[in-house]
Amino acid sequence: MMRETLALLSLSLGIAVVNPLWPVVAQVIIPQPVPVPVAAPVPITPEVVPPLQPVSPATACNSRNCLGWDEQLWGRNGDCQALLTSIDNSLRYLETNKAIIVYQTYPIREITLDRVRRSLVRFRQLVMSSKSAAELQASVHREFVFYQSIGNDGKGTVKFTAYYEPEYTASRVRTSVYKYPLYRVPTDFKQWAKPHPKRVDLEGKDGLLGNKSKLSGLEMLWFRDRFHPYMIQIQGSAQIKLTNGQRTSVGFGGGTDYPWTSIGGELAKDGKLPLSGLTMPKLLSYFHQNPREMSNYLPRWERFVFFQETNSAAATGSISVPVTAERSIATDKSLMPPGALALINNSFPYPNSRGNLESRRVSRFVLDQDTGSAIKGAGRVDYFMGTGKLAGERAGITGGKGSLYYLLLKN
Repeated sequence: MMRETLALLSLSLGIAVVNPLWPVVAQVIIPQPVPVPVAAPVPITPEVVPPLQPVSPATACNSRNCLGWDEQLWGRNGDCQALLTSIDNSLRYLETNKAIIVYQTYPIREITLDRVRRSLVRFRQLVMSSKSAAELQASVHREFVFYQSIGNDGKGTVKFTAYYEPEYTASRVRTSVYKYPLYRVPTDFKQWAKPHPKRVDLEGKDGLLGNKSKLSGLEMLWFRDRFHPYMIQIQGSAQIKLTNGQRTSVGFGGGTDYPWTSIGGELAKDGKLPLSGLTMPKLLSYFHQNPREMSNYLPRWERFVFFQETNSAAATGSISVPVTAERSIATDKSLMPPGALALINNSFPYPNSRGNLESRRVSRFVLDQDTGSAIKGAGRVDYFMGTGKLAGERAGITGGKGSLYYLLLKN
């Protein structure tokens, strides 16, 4: 509103009203004044706020969120090796031409490819030499500066979700039981005209459009549960146990150009489920009890995702390196530095001694190695939970508001 008001004011002051019939007095023609050129009004644009703001470790560390503390690195069940593996994967990416091109246009000037790489190398050395979380924390506070995400409110509040790699049983041929397909990428997909066909145009309302679809002949695998291929499209990859006893895996191959639509949000909007406390287990339970509702709600996510067979390879992120369970995150790569070291603080579910999941707030070092169609803006992080049933159960109930910091060497 302010832009339009100021522009109109500039125009009203900049118009010179000149009467071409100037009066004649005593036969002397009063010369017409020469209008002074008026510069066109300069559009007023809002200042672009960088998505990351530098803060000192001491400022960032408070009673609720003490940065640098990652107690799960040490101890009998520590996952130090997982962190080192994830660091090495990012270092591999940072040596590629793709990384060079990306960082040439990264919007925050002081965050460079060289600085991100050196920060990872040094942090790796500190992880290897530190004997405790406190020792690592002291070293990080001494040598690194923190860049905090401004979040979705400009104050650092970040919404967290989690994703995982499901494991399903599938058949290479269609049967009366295994009848819901997952599709490979069409060979001419890059030539498809836009707007792309919507989900309902490609697979029908019941997911069984068959030979009437332009995807006929592109079926890779067949599943017994309609929600399985749909879930694979949401998660982006899957490990597959074939009905003949062999194993394989699938990974993202391409997708139509439509935004994310939350099916849970659609159910809540229609009053079918309460939005508060809505989790993936509750969503699955609803569809298992009301299977016909899938034909109503699944097509509302108009995007359609295609896959390629990856022969039991690990799930791979958008920077083309494997993602590591609980050490990789997905963010909006138009804003956040790919491959960089980050520290997150949020509540995540963990199994307790009785096998139940309970929420625990933690700070964890992670690597930014993935993205997603639903992960937009500075206030979104998707946390990779791992592979299999337990990872799915944990991912399905992960949420909350936390914080995100990137760690870079001071010089």
